[in-house]
Amino acid sequence: MWKLKIAEGGPLVKTCNGYVGRETWEFDERLGSSEDRDAVEKARKEFHLNRHQKKQSSDLLARMQLAKENNFDYFKKPSKNGDNTEKSASVALQKALDYFSAIQAKDGHWPGDLPGPLFLTPIMVIVLYVTESFHVLSSAHRTELRRYMYNLQNEDGGWGLQAEMPSCMICTALNYTALRLLGEEDYKGDDEAMHEARKWIHDHGGVTMIASWGKLILSVLGVYEWSGVNPMPPELFLLPSFFPIHPGKFFCRIRLILVAMLYLYGKRFVGPITNVVLSLREELHIHPYHRIDWNQARDLCAKEDRFVPHSKFMDYLNEYLYKIGEPLFATWPMSLLRQKALNAIEKYLQYEDEITRYICMGAFEKFLRTLCCSVRAPNSKNLEEHLARVPDFLWIGEDGMKMRASSSQSWDAALAVQAILACDLAKEKMYTLRKAHDFIKASQLLENPTGDFGRYYRHFSKGGWAFATADEGWPVSDCTAEALKALLLLARISPELVGEHASSGSMYEAVNFILSLQNPNGGFSTWELQRTYPWVEALNVTDMFADTMVEYQYVECTSSAIQALLLFNEKYPLYRSDDIQKCIKKATSYVLKSQNDDGSWFGSWGVCYTYGTWFGVEALIAAGKTYKTCEAIRRACAFLLSKQLPDGGWGESYLSSIKQEYTNLVGNKSNLVNTAWAMLTLLKAGQVERDPTPLHRAASLLIHMQSDNGDFPQQEMTGSFMKSGFLNYMAYRNIFPIWALGEYNKISGISHTM
Repeated sequence: MWKLKIAEGGPLVKTCNGYVGRETWEFDERLGSSEDRDAVEKARKEFHLNRHQKKQSSDLLARMQLAKENNFDYFKKPSKNGDNTEKSASVALQKALDYFSAIQAKDGHWPGDLPGPLFLTPIMVIVLYVTESFHVLSSAHRTELRRYMYNLQNEDGGWGLQAEMPSCMICTALNYTALRLLGEEDYKGDDEAMHEARKWIHDHGGVTMIASWGKLILSVLGVYEWSGVNPMPPELFLLPSFFPIHPGKFFCRIRLILVAMLYLYGKRFVGPITNVVLSLREELHIHPYHRIDWNQARDLCAKEDRFVPHSKFMDYLNEYLYKIGEPLFATWPMSLLRQKALNAIEKYLQYEDEITRYICMGAFEKFLRTLCCSVRAPNSKNLEEHLARVPDFLWIGEDGMKMRASSSQSWDAALAVQAILACDLAKEKMYTLRKAHDFIKASQLLENPTGDFGRYYRHFSKGGWAFATADEGWPVSDCTAEALKALLLLARISPELVGEHASSGSMYEAVNFILSLQNPNGGFSTWELQRTYPWVEALNVTDMFADTMVEYQYVECTSSAIQALLLFNEKYPLYRSDDIQKCIKKATSYVLKSQNDDGSWFGSWGVCYTYGTWFGVEALIAAGKTYKTCEAIRRACAFLLSKQLPDGGWGESYLSSIKQEYTNLVGNKSNLVNTAWAMLTLLKAGQVERDPTPLHRAASLLIHMQSDNGDFPQQEMTGSFMKSGFLNYMAYRNIFPIWALGEYNKISGISHTM
């Protein structure tokens, strides 16, 4: 049976704070009672049977274990909240808070899955295969990885970019390939699933139609040729750093991915050509491998993979580099320049590996860098340190084992604290808050990256919070702002109840970090300031994602910063007060200018307009505006009310992000997270005073969606990135209904004693 381990280290695993927030899974066949095993097996069977209707797992394995450790009865008998919404809101909140406290880890955070693009897990398998590191995966790991891939396969035989999305070539080809590397035969598998997957690939033109990232990964494996990959010259890294197209100017997420790809392209690395690899050359292509026109294949891309067409400039550049640039750099003396570029990239990658303690920023970057490390230093301690951090990305649920896109410990904990404090019942959960308080304090980054970090294109980090853990070392503006808000709110409560308050110095450093990420237009970006121009998007090489090259500004980050800075200014009015007031003025102006004509705001990190609009309204109200005095708030409320569904909720599809227009879920179904965001917006804007009926209807929906044990159902994905990328935050289904019902209970004047 699998066991979730919290805040534990291991050989070659480095830490800055005692491994706080670390989550890893360990298999021990002796673990668990017969009742535990039966519950796990039941959850697995139910997911498998309903996998085409209910695409997202509910993270039951972790939650059942945590509840048991906290002496909570996970399988409570049914009970009714009552028919009166006003009276039952308090009952629902009590149940929700009891449950949410029970799934808190011992170090104070809320562990959980964060499933993302379905190409991530197979890329991990391919990288471990190529680097001859399969020993990292036990037989139990491999069983669960296969379970996951089969469970997420669509009915047409393919795999989508995310669980709820239609099949695409990159995810289908990579999952098929990974299953073959894990020992599955092309003519066997779960209900002939492998045959159906191969048929899907062939019916859509074969694997030469895969998106650019897939071409690179399959070239490394040896089932595709490097001559079929559009040029990625490592010499780009040698350009003067002030050039707009130097990688140091790009959005950091794409920079970390692209630089690793530049290195692999420059090396033309190919792993061992095994019998399975030779067989895959036949299975994945519709033409004999030796007869494929690799030059033509460079620009092929299945319509299912291509979200962003190549620009004409990119097409011309690729042709020039392929026909002139690459032959030139392959010959002396230009080959010396290539080697110089590769050497420079090696130093950069080594620096990033060390300062992130081999976690890296996210899953894709992690395994590209593991691959690069294997190329430059096979059998080295550095590679072993990379492999020691593989368990940080593995997560197991009733759907099987996957590689998480990332993890969100700090982000979730900061939001959870605010949600609990929004409830009148918070005084009953001081132990939960105390643990979360300790976690947030322990997760702050206390130092800047080592050495001359600016030389390696890093922003300073001291005072910030990362999305995941302090060991990751990449602080974010909104993660820092939300953590600071949580600490400031907890500072209003006696330390005898919630533990020692954060020091003023740590809060000062947080403010310094937040202020450093405001751009000239007043908006806040995520990890770094915007460093280059929007026209650089013409170099987007992903095929699948938009807005990848530039660190833009976002209403979410800007709103979080406004709220945190104003809350800080109340407590510490003498520290950088002028800077804060100037910042707020510019940031508020940015928020107003970024509102859409229909009154909404586009959410870049959540699905989608309900998310962005919540942040937009919160920012304006924090800045002193009201429904009566601000037309933008009135238009935002009108927008949300116009989208309320007949059952009282809101349900926004991921297609809103892709189409950039509000799109309901299929069948006008409500989503409790979207509903909670809309409720929070309307409550903050004073909807109770005008007409509370929409709020009563929404609250009633949330209450009646609650499970018997106090949990809420896992529904459609609600996290997003780069317009067409999506995540599913497991804790959102608890955090936001608690937050919304807590505010509803207070503002509507309903006492929990009623």
